[in-house]
Amino acid sequence: MKIRYRQAFWGAAVTLTVGLVAAQDLRIVHFKGVINDYSPSTVSGGPWEMRGAWSLDVQRTGTANFTADLAMETSDYGISNSTAVDPANPATRSPHTHHISMTNATVSYDTSGCPVYSPPTTGPGIVVTGTATTTGNGGPATFESKGPSTLQVCITGGTQVDYSNMSMVYTGPATGHFGPQAIHGVISQVSTK
Repeated sequence: MKIRYRQAFWGAAVTLTVGLVAAQDLRIVHFKGVINDYSPSTVSGGPWEMRGAWSLDVQRTGTANFTADLAMETSDYGISNSTAVDPANPATRSPHTHHISMTNATVSYDTSGCPVYSPPTTGPGIVVTGTATTTGNGGPATFESKGPSTLQVCITGGTQVDYSNMSMVYTGPATGHFGPQAIHGVISQVSTK
């Protein structure tokens, strides 16, 4: 796997060393992957299964654009609570979708505030933070009316795959639905434009 990412990492490394490269040589670094996680049982209607795709573009300007498209429904744990989910009726799992986006979000390379993995991630990392817009089934998510939510996206990796892990953490009203914990994903592609 190391070889597969080596060329993309080199392009990312060139892009991320902003102070060492002339502005006209900088490239957009594109990350994409999937999310596969659960919310805590303490959120309304939870725990929820969260599945979907995400992408992140780190711009030449030092900002980033992030999107995630999630399908959510009550997890199998909900079946153990007979009042929450009827295993014979999939509609009782409350399936719904979310589209999450951040535009011109702040980029940092200090991953000390990112969620910790076991075993821990090492090496380079990217942190993107900004105000997130979140839809619910194509319209504004119900919590959007309570004010803005901030999203932190961390891109980290290890000794064999430089960029392998993605996590996102909400703060603000969105935590009532997604929870305040890290939502985890995997990186499937790194490229430069």
